[in-house]
Amino acid sequence: MNMLFRSSLLSFLFLLVFAHHEAFSQQQNNQLWYTKPAEKWTDALPIGNGRLGAMIFAGTSVDHIQFNEETLWTGKPRNYNRKGASAYLPEIRKLLFEGKQKEAEDLAQQQFMGLQSDAGDRTKWVKEMRSGTGIPGNPALENYDDELWKTIKVPAYEGWEAVGLVNLDGAVWFRTTFDVPENWMAKDLVLDLNRIRDQDFTYINGSLVGNTDNNEPRKYIIPAKLIKKGKNVIAIQVLNYYDKGGLAGYKDVKKKIGIYPQGSDVEHGISLVKEWKYKIQNEDPPEVAQYQASYQPFGDLNLYFKQPELPVTNYKRSLDLNTAISKTTYTLNGINYQREYFASQPNQAIVIHLSASKTGSISFDAALSSAHRKSVVKVLNDHTISLSVQVKDGALRGESRLTAIIKNGSIKIINNKININKADEVTLYLTAGTNFINADDVSGNPTNVNEKALASLKNKTYTEVKQNHLKEYQQYFNKFNIDFGRSANENLPTDERLEKFANSNDPSFVGLYVQYGRYLLISSSRPGTQSANLQGIWNDLLSPPWGSKYTTNINLEMNYWPTEILNLSALNDPLFQKIKGLAEKGKETAKDYYDANGWVLHHNTDLWNGTAPINASNHGIWVTGAAWLSQHLWEHYLFGKDKKFLETEAYPLMKQSALFFEDFLVKDPKTGWLISTPSNSPENGGLVAGPTMDHQIIRTLFRNCIQASKVLGKDETFRKSLEEKVKQIAPNQIGKYGQLQEWLEDKDDTTNKHRHVSHLWGVYPGNDITWDSNAKMMNAAKQSLLYRGDEATGWSLAWKINFWARFKEGDHVMKLIKMLIKPVNNSAGSYLNLFDAHPPFQIDGNFGASAGIAEMLVQSHEGYLDILPALPTELSFGAVKGICARGGFELNLNWKNGLLTSLEIKSKAGGVCKIRYKNQEINMDTKAGEIYKLNGNLKLL
Repeated sequence: MNMLFRSSLLSFLFLLVFAHHEAFSQQQNNQLWYTKPAEKWTDALPIGNGRLGAMIFAGTSVDHIQFNEETLWTGKPRNYNRKGASAYLPEIRKLLFEGKQKEAEDLAQQQFMGLQSDAGDRTKWVKEMRSGTGIPGNPALENYDDELWKTIKVPAYEGWEAVGLVNLDGAVWFRTTFDVPENWMAKDLVLDLNRIRDQDFTYINGSLVGNTDNNEPRKYIIPAKLIKKGKNVIAIQVLNYYDKGGLAGYKDVKKKIGIYPQGSDVEHGISLVKEWKYKIQNEDPPEVAQYQASYQPFGDLNLYFKQPELPVTNYKRSLDLNTAISKTTYTLNGINYQREYFASQPNQAIVIHLSASKTGSISFDAALSSAHRKSVVKVLNDHTISLSVQVKDGALRGESRLTAIIKNGSIKIINNKININKADEVTLYLTAGTNFINADDVSGNPTNVNEKALASLKNKTYTEVKQNHLKEYQQYFNKFNIDFGRSANENLPTDERLEKFANSNDPSFVGLYVQYGRYLLISSSRPGTQSANLQGIWNDLLSPPWGSKYTTNINLEMNYWPTEILNLSALNDPLFQKIKGLAEKGKETAKDYYDANGWVLHHNTDLWNGTAPINASNHGIWVTGAAWLSQHLWEHYLFGKDKKFLETEAYPLMKQSALFFEDFLVKDPKTGWLISTPSNSPENGGLVAGPTMDHQIIRTLFRNCIQASKVLGKDETFRKSLEEKVKQIAPNQIGKYGQLQEWLEDKDDTTNKHRHVSHLWGVYPGNDITWDSNAKMMNAAKQSLLYRGDEATGWSLAWKINFWARFKEGDHVMKLIKMLIKPVNNSAGSYLNLFDAHPPFQIDGNFGASAGIAEMLVQSHEGYLDILPALPTELSFGAVKGICARGGFELNLNWKNGLLTSLEIKSKAGGVCKIRYKNQEINMDTKAGEIYKLNGNLKLL
């Protein structure tokens, strides 16, 4: 063989192998995978098409697919606003100016909060439960026969839902026994149960010793005369009206519930942390008045496989972010089984395809069910069943359909289940819809939604459906790529990588986390759908944490932080449609509460676009939700430079928000500044006059409107009014500890570790405080964050990642990333499926952290492209393609040993591009559609 030919051949083979390895590594790095099925909901893998979502448990003998449809919520169209509330505004302001915060909050609670939904007759229901309706005999009695009762773990701070009684509200009896030592006789005892949700009637040996109807701690004194030597019986009737139920005990699980002599403590007594017997008496409590509605689960699909009880080998379940396909594979009895799951947007169905290496090997029953009490399964034909649900005490109902297509074998319906025997392949199509049309119209027909989806699938092969899914999904996902290099851990299962990440060097896991954030947003927020809520579109609880709705004082906005910078701009559509709906409702709230023009949004909303203040006056009256959402409209213009969008969509909504604040702002009698009052620094410090965050948001809104007015060449009078007022808004201030003040007064507590860091809004996501405009104020903001500390909830860690990126301290950013991407252990972190943990699950942390990692690489909020401004030492190598910047620029960049090696800039709109890298700066004129290549020294190539 010619030596030159041999050398060329070896080089070619090396490049081929290297290219294959790189492609395989990239595929692996965009994949979550595990070697055992999901045991709980936060282990399961999420799929979604923006409207339908599902969680895949991937069991071998039973596969559980829990699913959602985005418009199934509690509630109904109604008025959320308290008419005449504005009459109390002057007095609330006066009390705050006089320093009478409590009086202001009390008045606001009585006269200024939104209207709640109607409540059922609780008194009647409690009376029925107390009379024994629904349960034989009297379980309070000492000798009651509870032999056949089931057992449950007690206590459960996260509610009985967390230990087996999922989605249960109602009346439940609990019973247990304890043995009294002889030296306790003739002593009064203390029964320490701490919290019980919601009301309890507690008995000792048949005698009532305590009754409490709130969430306050229970410590009941048991008179010595009730105690017997030896075995004694505790019986507790728990009445849970809504949300978490049962004997909660202590949040700190080291503290035990128990019984002990008066004057002693539980450590020297008898622990009651154990299995108790329980019996459900009633599951239908009356409706509880609510300020806003809650997102609901739809149903569950269970596949019960008929297979021999033999060991399973080669098990793997995975989620490929490149394809949005989850896969389960395993070997049983010498046969290789495979299931593929995806949520098709073109065909509006959750698709499950089952295959095996041997023909005739697939046999199972498929069953639909729901947590909703009002649900029914029906047979539609010989291969289709339906599940109909009605939300309790609400206007919404839904229907889902499960259709099976088989290759060979047999199919029939038995006991409302699809029975499949000895098929070669099976494809399941799961569809769902509700009667929701919009926030004011629930006249839809869910049957039509299902029929339309199934009609689109008619005569299509599984391969066609899959290819159409890939084409639609990848138009979003493939716009961006990130590579932080290889690591030894990348070949480990995801749960093992998660366990090791904080104490190892695994840069590619950071890249996976970014792409997972993008995947989750694509899956929960497609154009034409509802905006992603607090849990995206995934929820298995009838009473989910915080209603799984839209918290607008940080969480909804954080959901959409990645859209522009991570090249997912089209996914803003659901948010922008939400803003339009909120603006309509917000006009009414602005009039009813503030007698003001424009529109206002307080700290929460739901499917029905409620905009009134809710919950408690010490945190529910926060007025800058509309202004913050308006920032997203302006950012969309800055990143895309779409002047038509600015003129027809963004600016009208921004202007209406600004008009509200023109009317709302008042002069502070002490300083003369224009201030926001009444309001709140989100969830911290109560109702106040003049929180710093408000002023930053309002000032930014006014500046954006001024700039938009100039770009569009319109509204000169309005612009001049804003130009005058923006100068009068209370400025950012530095306090006595060198901190950025959170309030108008210098009263910050440096020991306060609150999860919200709202007064740093001007650092991120705003640009009210920057290094170039005011380095002194930037350092004060940094000092505030140092006082707050690093420890936080999941979404708060994500916000802090963005702050430290803006402070340009990459290694501090990396420290927080490792705090976020760690196993959950009663603190912030990530669940096995990498869902963000507050805890509990909140998806905003996934989105916020993904955006923050991008901020380490490119920033553009100061009018130029700042390249690698906060690169951590641990990410010294990398390549990013498709990252976006303000001005209409899309970038590809590479770095090695912490230094930029190449930069490619695509100009979407033309104009001047200013670039900064370390101490180098260049300006260059660009043309729309042109690509500009530079080296690591910013020299044009």
